[in-house]
Amino acid sequence: LSNIDIYERASPATVNITSTILQRNWFFEVYPTSESGSGFLVDGEGRIMTNAHVTGGNAKLEVTLPADGENISHEAKVLAVDELNDLALIQIDTDGDLPFLPLGSSDDLKVGQKVLAIGNPFGFEGTLTTGIISSVGRSIRADGENVLEDMIQTDAAINPGNSGGALINTRGELAGINTAIFSQSGGCRGIGFAVPSHLAPRVVNLSPI
Repeated sequence: LSNIDIYERASPATVNITSTILQRNWFFEVYPTSESGSGFLVDGEGRIMTNAHVTGGNAKLEVTLPADGENISHEAKVLAVDELNDLALIQIDTDGDLPFLPLGSSDDLKVGQKVLAIGNPFGFEGTLTTGIISSVGRSIRADGENVLEDMIQTDAAINPGNSGGALINTRGELAGINTAIFSQSGGCRGIGFAVPSHLAPRVVNLSPI
């Protein structure tokens, strides 16, 4: 499929996720802090996959759907979390069928294969970037002591806010879940990492929390 076809198929299933936590200042006044990430619908019933770090523990989660525009949000609840692979499944209530992203195979990915990333870098919703698979089977150290195994490395531009969004193959299917960037300055330098799609069904089948 062409870039345009892939985007038109996949972007309606890509969502923006805002996580808000309450903190106290030196005067013990409570104030909210928010961060944005990405996610994508895995079925028409409102279940969404994202990164575990996007859900922010006990944060309040709000999801914005492309079809609704920026002024409408849906409160989401966490269904399951896989901290080891930095994946989470959340749910929003919906009145009808929603567009979702089909699952593709990550077992046969090849270095040099074209991929596309859709997400919300720096809050710019529905952003498309393209690139190739730079390597497969990478191990990277995430925040703390957790090591993420079997990661996909890509040069598709991934920036803060892309976390939890979809890495898509040329058939318009999920190849991976964008998770991390490698940059000493905090911005994209052509080295991004995604959790392979074959781990996604494990999260969907986890017992609810």
